[in-house]
Amino acid sequence: MFDQETKASRQGTARANFYQEALRQAKEEKERAAREKTVIRHQEMPWEDCPQGKLKHLVNEKMDTRLRSLDIYMQELPPGGRSGKHRHMAEEYIYVLEGKGYDIHWDVDVEIKDKYDLKVQEQGTRHDWEAGDAIWIPINTAHQHFNADPAKPARFISSTNRVYKLVGFNDLEQLEDAPSS
Repeated sequence: MFDQETKASRQGTARANFYQEALRQAKEEKERAAREKTVIRHQEMPWEDCPQGKLKHLVNEKMDTRLRSLDIYMQELPPGGRSGKHRHMAEEYIYVLEGKGYDIHWDVDVEIKDKYDLKVQEQGTRHDWEAGDAIWIPINTAHQHFNADPAKPARFISSTNRVYKLVGFNDLEQLEDAPSS
């Protein structure tokens, strides 16, 4: 039996240079990292009006920074306003800078067969917050942020891990858009 495997493993004419390519890529990565920013000035952090609302990107994979694992943005909710409603594979951690409000988190039922199907539950859970609080949003949880103050904006910093994107599960779904500003 061992002889059969030995003969079979030595058959074929396909050639590759995968290892050599990995060495080249590792060298290029080191050279690229040496050129990337370790300090990002506030004027280099872009604002974006998007379906999730008004965001200021502090770190994003498209921003030429050394940070490889996190996406971090600041979100501003207008007085009495709300964000969009979305869900993503990665868990999220939020730190509230100013204001008061609440989140609604909806669990998501997952059915995995040849593909996976997701169904957002109809009833969500309310989580009140104010400046200085931190909010954890579990994996695959649909969520939306609300500013409870009709007179002042609310701001928070949000971070998510890119690991799911890196392994092919960039599962971001916008379920409801924020109002236009």
